[in-house]
Parts: sequence; C-alpha cells; structure tokens
Amino acid sequence: MSNALKEYLSFCQNRVEQALEDRLPKAHILPQKLHQAMRYSTLDGGKRTRPLLTYCTGNVLGIAPEALDGLACAVEFIHVYSLIHDDLPAMDDDDLRRGKPTSHVAFDEATAILAGDALQALAFEILANDPSIAAAPEARLKMITALAKASGSLGMVGGQAIDLASVGTKLSLPELENMHIHKTGALIRASVTLATLAKADIDATVAAKLDHYAKCIGLSFQVKDDILDEESDTVTLGKTQGKDKDNDKPTYPALLGLAGAKQKAQELHENALDSLSIFGKEADLLRDLSLYIIQRDH
Repeated sequence: MSNALKEYLSFCQNRVEQALEDRLPKAHILPQKLHQAMRYSTLDGGKRTRPLLTYCTGNVLGIAPEALDGLACAVEFIHVYSLIHDDLPAMDDDDLRRGKPTSHVAFDEATAILAGDALQALAFEILANDPSIAAAPEARLKMITALAKASGSLGMVGGQAIDLASVGTKLSLPELENMHIHKTGALIRASVTLATLAKADIDATVAAKLDHYAKCIGLSFQVKDDILDEESDTVTLGKTQGKDKDNDKPTYPALLGLAGAKQKAQELHENALDSLSIFGKEADLLRDLSLYIIQRDH
C-alpha cells in the first residue's frame, strides 16, 4: 500500500467510524439488545473499503469529505447488514467475522436477523434525511434508487441467492462473474455511484469511467477474496479460512487454478487503471486502491 493511500485510509477509517457512531442508535435506548447488536457488528471492525471508495471518488470530483459522511455510512450499513445475514446458520453458518464472534453467536439468531433488518432500514433513512448530504431532492431519490437496486434481487441479495444455489456445482467463468458482479460488485459500484450522484454537474463520461472502474475492482475484490480463502489463515482473515472450499462453493481458484485466479485479478486491475486514464493525479488514490485490493493479505 502506498504511503498516500495508507494515510488516506487511516483518515477515512477514523472519519467513518465516528460518523457511524453518530448515526447508530445508542446502546441504552430501547430496544437495548437490538441496538447493542447493531453497534456490535458495525463498530470497531472491517477494512471500510466501501466508505473508502466513496471518499476517494469524492476526492477525485472535488467533494469535501464532510459532504460524503452520510453516503459512506449508508453503504457501510448495507454491507454490515449483509454480513450479519450471510453468517447465519441458514446461510453460510459462520462463527467468526472481523476477528470476533458473529452476531448470532454473540447474541442470538433472532436478534441478528433484526439487527440486519434495522441496519438496512437505517441506510435508506440516512439517504433520505441526513443533513450532511448536500443534494437536491431529485439527487437524493437517485441515490436511494441506486442503493436499493444494488442491494436487492438484481444486486447483492440476488448474487447471494445464486451463490447458495451454486453450492456443489461447477459454474462457467461468465456464470461465476455474473454471480459476483451481483453479490460483491453491486455494492462496491454503489459506493462510487453515490459519490458521483453527489456531484450535481458531473460529466456523463466521467461518471461512466468511474462506474467501469468500480465494476473492475468489484470483481478483483472477489477474486482476491477467493485466493485468500485458499492461501491465508483464520487469524489473518478474521473469518474462517477455507470455508468456501469446504462447502464446495464455486470460486475463481477452483475454476482457473491459483495462478489463473491471480492473473485474472491482475487483468481486472489493469482494466480498472485504463478506466482512469482520463484523469490526472487527482485519481491516484483510486489507482493505489485498485492495486491494494489485489495485493492485500486479508
């Protein structure tokens, strides 16, 4: 990771951590157990890749970080809700997330389900009402629509459904990419889209190039996740290593081999960089982020 990205990542992590804290219901407010579970899964954990993307995209477009806090929180709340539900016994049945017991283990299944539901609702409440978002009502509606589509049956949830239906089967490369364009990629693209929608006078070509960049890194992020599931360990990952392989899920290494998966990640990184060729140094953080995604160790 470049020094510039490392410093900006630290800045964004600290910023979004405080912004999430400010927007979550306090633990002492009724229903207390539910609010404790929401805070437990959201705070003090995770790479905050999606908020970082929102802030980095805003940086390219000249949008002040304080105008992006609500957007960054909205996309992270959706992400955390998805993790809570993915970890449930009916889904991936995982006991570890971000280095600590998953929500249904720390609390119980019913509370975990409700915590995920509440975080999803909170994300859209923020897009509708958060005062940090300096956008016209029409732009807010576009933001709500974009995040809803990225989160629903034509996005993340649809990808998860395909993933569950694909256990024990062998997908073709286009089928595997389609699954992950939805399951992982849709929310990553939304992280960028929300920032572009915050720019009232954005050029359509600029928005399209940033969206294609996000599509590329959304896939490269998943390819790298699949590689780490093969090569890393539980302590480093903060979640159970080898779970996808043990559950006979289709992955890039299973389809392409480890060397082929690494080559695929590199190709996606290069395509992401090509999408940024219209920008100057103002997009260096996005370039560095793309490289970090395929080089990270967790």
